[in-house]
Amino acid sequence: MDKIFINQLCFDCIIGIYARERVEPQPLLIDLEMACDIRPAAENNDLNASLNYAAISDSIISFCQQAQAELLETLAEQLWAHLKSEFGISGIKLTIHKPNAVPEANSVGVSIVRGEFS
Repeated sequence: MDKIFINQLCFDCIIGIYARERVEPQPLLIDLEMACDIRPAAENNDLNASLNYAAISDSIISFCQQAQAELLETLAEQLWAHLKSEFGISGIKLTIHKPNAVPEANSVGVSIVRGEFS
């Protein structure tokens, strides 16, 4: 299976369980690998036969900013459902980094693998 990826998509959103986190947007970094077959797009040089990483990036940012999830775990599961529904993605490896959550760490986060992903 081929993969299209987006690395270190960075944006601010409301995420967290603490009162201060529900007011002030924080940075998130997302790494995403999406399972797909790139051959149809490659044969005809046709973006419509592929996964449009620009459109997917915009959708991720918009979705996460509107979700205002409390847990990264919740956001990861909801984001997977959204991407599957909106773009027909059959499998993903998704990592969400929250760089400012623990001052002593570069970042903390959650990583999931869902669907048809090898």
